[in-house]
Amino acid sequence: MAEQLARSYVLTLRREGDSERQRFATVDGALDALETEIRAMAQTVRRTTTKSLGREYEPVELVAVRAEISGPSTRGGVDLRGDGSVQAFSGRVRRAVIEPREGEDPYGALRRVLGGP
Repeated sequence: MAEQLARSYVLTLRREGDSERQRFATVDGALDALETEIRAMAQTVRRTTTKSLGREYEPVELVAVRAEISGPSTRGGVDLRGDGSVQAFSGRVRRAVIEPREGEDPYGALRRVLGGP
């Protein structure tokens, strides 16, 4: 059982101080759940312009929800921005934006990098 947990993939959803974790046996399962959750949230979750430390942050600059997948040699996810846009990234501490290729959406770009179908 410990071996099964060590090889699992964890999807973590973070939003406004709240976090939720789900475990999956495969990266494909975690990617499917991430896409389903974020597509649903993208319809309703929005942030307004915020002022902090003397600066204004536009909704596109704010992360409303961060969804991260971690597992064996796997780290990446997507940020749902305050304007409803989605941006994929790889890494954890040093995040690198994953640019979608022609005909690819952010979810497809994440699948390409994390090894999903």
